[in-house]
Amino acid sequence: MVYYFTSEVVQPSVTLFMGVDQYENDDLIKWGWPEDVWFHVDKYSSAHVYLRLRLGQTIDDIPSVVLEDAAQLVKANSIEGNKMNDIDVVYTMWSNLKKTPGMEIGQVGFHKDKDVRKIHVAKRINTVVNRLNKTKRSEQVNLRSEREQRDRNEREDKKRLLREQKEREKAEEKRRKEEAEMRSYNSLFNTSNMTSNVENSGYDSDDFM
Repeated sequence: MVYYFTSEVVQPSVTLFMGVDQYENDDLIKWGWPEDVWFHVDKYSSAHVYLRLRLGQTIDDIPSVVLEDAAQLVKANSIEGNKMNDIDVVYTMWSNLKKTPGMEIGQVGFHKDKDVRKIHVAKRINTVVNRLNKTKRSEQVNLRSEREQRDRNEREDKKRLLREQKEREKAEEKRRKEEAEMRSYNSLFNTSNMTSNVENSGYDSDDFM
């Protein structure tokens, strides 16, 4: 089960989502998308909140108001963090999450600490939390199936782009060949390169007599 929240601080609106428990969090870690950004309260247990980036968007392109919504949602869903002021929320791309066999359910590390960002949260902002909670919905999701479908779509897109590129290259090669043939044809029939029999005979026709 996954919870979804709609953040309308930007247009088009964005969706934040999180697992309902630590087991679902593990599935999100395992079957997340490369486009997902992960949020968590630093040094305290909390929900794992995700934001899925749009095509071409990077972690540096996330508007500050969206970061604030994600941070407030993570804080509100942390037993310890929700009661505290001045906490940090860490966030990074899903691909930077590291899950090793010895880790507990819901526990996660990082491949590269330098790729982890932080946002400071001074206090809980109830208006933000309440606004997001009003949009909350739950859905039973097969995370593995969704990820596999996403990967299939990506492979098909790459194949399509490769076919289109090959077709463009083939058309360009045909155009270059036709232009080369036309230049050769024009050169062959260029009158400046043609001579008459008289010019090349080397003798007068009277020599036959």
